[in-house]
Amino acid sequence: MRRKIISMLLCGIMVVGLLGGCGKTNKPSDTSGETPTKEAEATKGAATTAPDKSEKAEINIFISSPEYADSINTLIEEYKKVAPNVTINYETTQNDYPTLLKAKLNSGDVPDIFSSTSGKEIDVYREWSYDLTDQPLAKTILPAVASSMKSTEEGKGLYGIAIKGNYFGMIYNKDIFDKAGIKEFPATVSAMKTACEKLSAAGYTPFTTGYSEWWVFKHVWQHFLAAAAKGAGTDVASLVKSFEEGKAKVKDYPELYNNFFDFIDLTVKYGDKKPLETALENEESAFASGKAAMVVGQGAWIEGDVKAINPDIKIGFNGYPVTEDASQCQVISGSDQALHVYKDSKALQATLDFVNWWYTSDYGISWFTDVAGVVPPVTTKAESNFDIIKQGSELESTVGAAPLGVCYSTDSWHQVFGELMQSYISKTADKDATCASIEEQWKTIDGAQ
Repeated sequence: MRRKIISMLLCGIMVVGLLGGCGKTNKPSDTSGETPTKEAEATKGAATTAPDKSEKAEINIFISSPEYADSINTLIEEYKKVAPNVTINYETTQNDYPTLLKAKLNSGDVPDIFSSTSGKEIDVYREWSYDLTDQPLAKTILPAVASSMKSTEEGKGLYGIAIKGNYFGMIYNKDIFDKAGIKEFPATVSAMKTACEKLSAAGYTPFTTGYSEWWVFKHVWQHFLAAAAKGAGTDVASLVKSFEEGKAKVKDYPELYNNFFDFIDLTVKYGDKKPLETALENEESAFASGKAAMVVGQGAWIEGDVKAINPDIKIGFNGYPVTEDASQCQVISGSDQALHVYKDSKALQATLDFVNWWYTSDYGISWFTDVAGVVPPVTTKAESNFDIIKQGSELESTVGAAPLGVCYSTDSWHQVFGELMQSYISKTADKDATCASIEEQWKTIDGAQ
């Protein structure tokens, strides 16, 4: 797909720049005519949804989530009609994003808008982030989303906005399930194993995994982490803290040591021939073409691409079977990504104008459902036509949703975790060695935050 090729090219260009000792791309123009930072800071709260069309400025955006590249480019094109003298340079990548972002921050080449996970990483990047509390967008952002953008250290603030709310879970092909004689989604560990046997016998590949991407693993892990916390009579935040402090051991939680690793083994056994060479676009293709029955580690964001390949596919959505208790098979709902505005940006006012327009204008608000096809992070009466979002919303209202676990850890940790799981799949490390590394690295990386 075009946008993924673009993101890979951008990533390659940036890596070459870093190796060359430069570490800079798209440096903001010094001839933008933008008010100096100190004066822009004095205008806090004065940004409007109708930017000054006469002001020239250059905004540099560097974020993850290349799956939204086409939608964001459409947003940028629409903004040109509102502010024709504002140039927006947009870059996206995924696999190496945390490393590349840190290189930019350390070099002083800070993007005007950059991304991180919500929750814990809000404080990690707070020193570079503008507090949006007094901006117009604060009136439209959903309270639950705003809560994940505040500083836990300060107990206040709005240090980011979201591209979307989200639903995480298992995506499956309803027609394939019917043809294999599976009448309802397998909501328990044993039922999933039986379903895989039936699907395989019917000539289908049960799973497509995308295990070449480190971030896929964090999406799966959080479902089992929620089950482990519930089984231990605690909450996800407390359990994560225990791992960060070096107190918790993976082996003490059967939902993690047994069920999670068994699930990974199951997906490898009944999945792609080369799982560590399978990326997001390969998952989308295998699922849309009817080769694979289920998609691992993804969520609502893939539906647009899948239906672009196969408009008639009947998509089903549910939680992960994490135990033998079917009631724990729940989708996860929440906003896992934050977009930060650089507080010392040379184009601060122009950047504030852009994000405020995005979150308050009629087009900006409709963009979430009509263009990006995501769960809106803003107050709106618009309803999505996407199957995953509709089913996720229904499941959340009827059987509840598991807590969003990814926001309690940094992507620096998640990337290492994904790489450890890739080593496990390649059999360069066994389960016990992988668990030991998980415990050690979790404490080292996030315990020091």
